[in-house]
Amino acid sequence: MTSSDSPTADAGRVEQSPPRRTDYAGAVYGSMLAASVVATAGVLGAHAFFKLALGLIVTGLVFWLAHVYARWVGERRLVGSPWAWAEIRRVAVHEWPIVEAAFLPALAVGLGALLGLDLAGAAWFALSVAVAQEVAWACLGAVRAGASALQVVAEGAVNLVLGLIIMLAKTAVSH
Repeated sequence: MTSSDSPTADAGRVEQSPPRRTDYAGAVYGSMLAASVVATAGVLGAHAFFKLALGLIVTGLVFWLAHVYARWVGERRLVGSPWAWAEIRRVAVHEWPIVEAAFLPALAVGLGALLGLDLAGAAWFALSVAVAQEVAWACLGAVRAGASALQVVAEGAVNLVLGLIIMLAKTAVSH
């Protein structure tokens, strides 16, 4: 037995929790989700700006809950352990970037209204914000993962193309 294996050696150790890691994949996914909501939203009538912003947040929350449930059930079945609130909370925190990604586009809708944009203009503004943050989250995730500069550029380019496809879909649906 080594000195580190002895009970007295462990007595002085303080266990540190692992640092909180941002789920960049969730943030990218949430940004894409927000862009898709804005691109396909056909919000009309009274309070259209509010309805669009609320639709973004509610959609983000529903997808977040679906991800939390699917991940938690999948992990629980793999591990075979009974459920615990601490585990559900851990999964919910891990998946939260999906919801966070809806906030900036929702704020963009409100800012668009304050700037005097019509609903279509505010929607395009929100869509641009969603695509920009999708690219930014993808690049940041690649940088934090230690990717090379070329890989970071590739991540940004792939996500920009995906965002532009969503924008093209909006253009096609709008006409």
